[in-house]
Amino acid sequence: MSICNHSLIVSFLLVLLLGINNAMPEHEEYKTYIVHIDHSLKPSSFLTHETWHRAILRSLSNSDKEMLLYSYNHVMHGFSAKLTPSQASKIRKSPAHIAINEEKFGKLFTTHSPQFMGLRHSSGLWNASSYGEGVIIGLIDTGVWPESESFNEKGMPPIPTRWKGKCQNNTTNPFPCNRKLIGAQVFMKGNQAAGKSNSPDHSPRDVFGHGTHTSSTAAGNLVPGASQFGYAKGVAQGIAPGAHVAMYKVTSDGFIAESDVLAAMDQAIVDGVDIMSLSIGFEQTPYFHDVIAIASLSAIGKGIAVVCAAGNDGAPYSTHNAAPWITTVGAGTLDRSFTATVTLGNDLIFEGKSEFPERVVVIDTPLYYGQGDSDKALCSYGALKESEVFGKVVICYSNNTSNIFYQAEELARVNAIAGILVTDVDWSRFGIDGLSIPSLILPSSSGALIKKYVTEAADEARVKFMRFVFTSFGTKPAPQVADFSSRGPDPINPNILKPDIIAPGVQVLAAFPPLIPIEGMGNYEVATDYALLSGTSMAAPHVAGVTALLKAIHPEWSPAAIRSALMTTANTIDNNRTTLTNQYTNLPGTPLDYGAGHINPNKAMDPGLIYDIDWQGYVDFLCGLGYDDAEMRAILRQSQWTCNQDGTDINYPSFVAMFSKNASAPNVKNFTRVVTNVGDDQSVYQATVEATHGMTIKVEPTTLTFTNKYQKQKFVVSVQMDGKAPPVAYGYLKWVDQNSHIVASPVVVLNS
Repeated sequence: MSICNHSLIVSFLLVLLLGINNAMPEHEEYKTYIVHIDHSLKPSSFLTHETWHRAILRSLSNSDKEMLLYSYNHVMHGFSAKLTPSQASKIRKSPAHIAINEEKFGKLFTTHSPQFMGLRHSSGLWNASSYGEGVIIGLIDTGVWPESESFNEKGMPPIPTRWKGKCQNNTTNPFPCNRKLIGAQVFMKGNQAAGKSNSPDHSPRDVFGHGTHTSSTAAGNLVPGASQFGYAKGVAQGIAPGAHVAMYKVTSDGFIAESDVLAAMDQAIVDGVDIMSLSIGFEQTPYFHDVIAIASLSAIGKGIAVVCAAGNDGAPYSTHNAAPWITTVGAGTLDRSFTATVTLGNDLIFEGKSEFPERVVVIDTPLYYGQGDSDKALCSYGALKESEVFGKVVICYSNNTSNIFYQAEELARVNAIAGILVTDVDWSRFGIDGLSIPSLILPSSSGALIKKYVTEAADEARVKFMRFVFTSFGTKPAPQVADFSSRGPDPINPNILKPDIIAPGVQVLAAFPPLIPIEGMGNYEVATDYALLSGTSMAAPHVAGVTALLKAIHPEWSPAAIRSALMTTANTIDNNRTTLTNQYTNLPGTPLDYGAGHINPNKAMDPGLIYDIDWQGYVDFLCGLGYDDAEMRAILRQSQWTCNQDGTDINYPSFVAMFSKNASAPNVKNFTRVVTNVGDDQSVYQATVEATHGMTIKVEPTTLTFTNKYQKQKFVVSVQMDGKAPPVAYGYLKWVDQNSHIVASPVVVLNS
C-alpha cells in the first residue's frame, strides 16, 4: 500500500472517528490540552501540519469557535487546543494519537520585584501602609485593559470622596471601571490632528500593552497563577496593591503629542491624583520648553508627586525627565533568571539560560556537532544540511562575529529539534525569548566539556534529557544597572545628579492585553494575559508604587521629602556585597549610572533625616539658570516671583561639583543644605565621608544635634578637586545617628 493511500485512509478514519456525535454535551467545560500525534500520518492533502490540526479540531465541533492555540513542529509534533473532556476522548481513539494531556500549572512564585525590593506581607512598608490604601496613582500612558484580574476590585476600599475623575465610556466599546480602576480618560486630539491616529474609537482601552503593564506594576492586585506562555509562572502583584488607579490615555500606538500630555496631566491634577507616573518622554530641552517639566512643577505645587522614566538610551548625557522636582528613575536587573537543563549521554548535566516560551522536553535525541567544518561548528547560515541534523539537538559554537539569533534561524531552517548555543556574550540583555527554536545558552567552559563528549562519542553522542524552562532566583550579581538605562550627567543641567534612583526594570512580569501578539513562536504570533517587559518604563511604576506606600504612611510629607527618603536609603551594594555593576560590562558603576542607588522601600519608611524643598526653593533654582522673564513665566505660570539667591544650588539629596581643568579656575565648590529630622526627637548625627582618588570632601559642622521631631539643621559641604583628578570622581556623605539611621548622599565630581 502506498504512503499516499495510507494517508487517505488515515484521513478518512480521523473524520469518521472524530466526526461521530460532534455535538458538545451540555455543561462541559473547555480546558487546554496538549496533543501529541504521529506527524508521519499527515495526509498529503494537507499542505502544512497546522492545516491538518485545524481540520482535526473542526471535526470535533459544529461551532466556529477557535480552538487551536499552537501547532508544534520542533520539540514535539502536535498541537495545543481548548477542548472538552469528551472531545479529548475522541482524539484518543484516533490512529494518529500518541498522547494527550491536560495542561498543568507550576509552583506559585511572584513577579519577584516586590520581594526583591524587600517588601513583605508580615512587616515593613507593606504592612505599615496597608498596601497604599486610599492613595490614587494616575498614569499617563497608552490606556489600560480593565478586565485584567490585576484590576479586580475585590477587597478594595471605597473610592476616596475627594476623587473627581470619571470613566470615559461609549456604547460601541464598553469600559468598566470599579473601586480599583477608578478612572480612565482619553487625550488624543493632538495625536489625531497630526494625522497619526485616525481611529474613531475614543476608548481608554489599551491596544498597545504598555499602559496595562505599567499600571499593573504600580498598583495591580495579587493574581495567583500569572505567567507568560506558561513560564515565569507565579503571583503577579503590583507594588501598591491597595492603591487606586486612574489611567490617562495619550496614545494608542506610541506616537505622543505634547498637547495631549499637557491635557492629561492637567486633568489628573483636577481629578485629585496623589501621584503621577509617566513612562514617556520627549527630546531633552530646557525646562521652559519641556511640557512634562512644566506640568510636573504645577503638580508639585499641588502636593502631587511626579515619577518619570529616565529613558532607554543607555549612554552618558542621555537622561530624560530630569527636572529636580521630578523623581527620575533608571532601570536595574532582578535576581531572577530563566534557565533550561541538558543531560548528556555520559550523564553530565548543564544548566544554562533560556527563555523559550513553552515548557517542553527533549528525550533521548541524537546530538550533532559539525566537527572538522568551522562553518558547521559555528552554525553559520546555510552551512548545515537538513539530512545531517533533522530531528537532532545541534551544538553551535561562537567566534567574535557569531550571533545566536542567526544560529537559531539556521537550526530552524534545517529542522533541528533544539540548539545548545555556546557563547560568553550575555545575549539575555537583548531578550533571548525571541529565538526561533528551543535553545539553551551555555558558557564556553561548559561548551568545552560538551565538545569533548561529542568528539569521543562520535555517532553515539546523545542528549538524554533536555527541559525548558525553569525560573531561578538568587542570580548574582543583582541588581545591575540595565545596559539600556539612560545615564547622567544630565544634558540639560549636569549640576543635578540624574537619574535619582534605579528600580527593577528588566523582565518585569505584569498584566498585558490578551488580544495583542507579544511574541513570535516559530511562524506563529502568541498573546498572553501577563508579559515580561523591560525598560525604564517598567522601573518608574515601581517607584510610583513605593511613593504611594510612603504617602499612605506619611501623608504630611512633600514630594521632595518622599524623593529624599528614597534616595538617602537606597542600596549601592549588590547581592555579592560589591558596588553595583553595569549589566553590559560587569564593571563597577558610578552614581552617574544609578544615581543614589537601588530603591530600598522598607528603609525609606524611616529615613531619619530628609532634604525638603518648597516652592520657593524651585523658584530660586530656576532664577539661577539665567532664564529671562518670558522663560520664567513659561515654567512658573505666574507673572511675579522673587529670587532669593544667585546660584543654582538647591536642597537636593545629592551633590554634583563641576570643575574646569583651567589652572586659574576655582578648585573648591561649596554646597549649603538643610535637613529635617523625621526620626526620634533626641537624635545626634555624625558626618562620615568617603571619597575616591582626586577629590576631598569636608563637612561643617560634623555633628548635627536634634531635640525635636521636624527640627531643621543647616550644614555646608566643601568639595575640593586636586590636579590629578580623573574626569569623573565620586564619594559619599553619610549622616549616622545612634539608632542606626544612615542618611547617604552621593557626591560626584565632573572635571572637564
